[in-house]
Amino acid sequence: MARKQSDYLAALLADEPEATAAPSVEPEEVSPTPSPPDPSPVAPRQDRARGTTLLGRESALARLASGEVRQVTQLLLDPAKVRIWSGNARLYAHLDAENCRELIDSIIAEGGQKVPAVVRRIEGDPDHDYEVIAGTRRHWSISWLRANSYSDMMFVAQVAQLDDEAAFRLADLENRARKDVSDLERARNYAEALRAHYGSHLTRMAERLKLSKGWLSKMIKVAGIEDAVIDAFASPADVQLKPAYALAQALDNPKAAPAIRAEAGRLSSEQRALRAAGAAPIPAAEALKRLLDAPRIAQSAPREEPFTWTTRYGRPALTVQSVNRQGITIRLHAGSGADMETLATALRDTLEHLERQGMGLQR
Repeated sequence: MARKQSDYLAALLADEPEATAAPSVEPEEVSPTPSPPDPSPVAPRQDRARGTTLLGRESALARLASGEVRQVTQLLLDPAKVRIWSGNARLYAHLDAENCRELIDSIIAEGGQKVPAVVRRIEGDPDHDYEVIAGTRRHWSISWLRANSYSDMMFVAQVAQLDDEAAFRLADLENRARKDVSDLERARNYAEALRAHYGSHLTRMAERLKLSKGWLSKMIKVAGIEDAVIDAFASPADVQLKPAYALAQALDNPKAAPAIRAEAGRLSSEQRALRAAGAAPIPAAEALKRLLDAPRIAQSAPREEPFTWTTRYGRPALTVQSVNRQGITIRLHAGSGADMETLATALRDTLEHLERQGMGLQR
């Protein structure tokens, strides 16, 4: 029985009419779908080539699902009643008509979605009946088409019973075959899964995913790069594993990290200005070089005078005496004439100034 279930899950993502044709039932109906028929003994060359490209992926899905998928059903669904599983690596908010254009055009040309997504039924959500495990772009594209002159388009999905860990592995296999899932998206997805499904045991996770422990460790390391540094790049998709790992290692150095964060703030501001002006962004390679060079440049730069906040009468009210790993030492000047509210403003302005310089308090 487990073998038949495994074989059927392997056919979920196969681009063949027998495996993907949705049954003529209402979305509410749930009924077992028969296994797809065996292919004809002699297939056209184009069909054989298509099957060959899917062979590795199907085999991997078959191995993944063995013994874990208890039932598989295929339905035509309203995408509005289907949410995206939070454990998926792909960032739904980053999808738009431009980066989904090829898929949208393909769905229109073929008269509908030919490759079904993988979903599972959910309970306790009044707005949704299912959640997408694999097929986020298909869900977005069908939703877009329904809102743009193709209101009869339906979301074709295979319904499988999977626990969270099996769902994660299935989604991961799907994402490995997709070039448009960035290294950063996958890295952060792995980091979350490490905590959620594997008790933070990297070896166990590597074994379950059949991945190199060293490679997986690098991905987890990249996942830890904070958003403020990622914002130095024009897009999160620019953050590739190998160079990003070097950046993550540099951020581990307490002497280098403040300069990197300060440079990231400057780069982020420049990228926003370029986007607003409709100009080309700073390339990823250049942004990375500036980040990695920042500690050396900061070390050779002349030392700035201590920051002093003065009142509107020109009297010093607050001076930063030192900034180090232990904290920030601040002197409040007597005789400045500043009241408590003014000193509170001075403190806030000072901390914001230090943050911009990459010397703020570590959160």
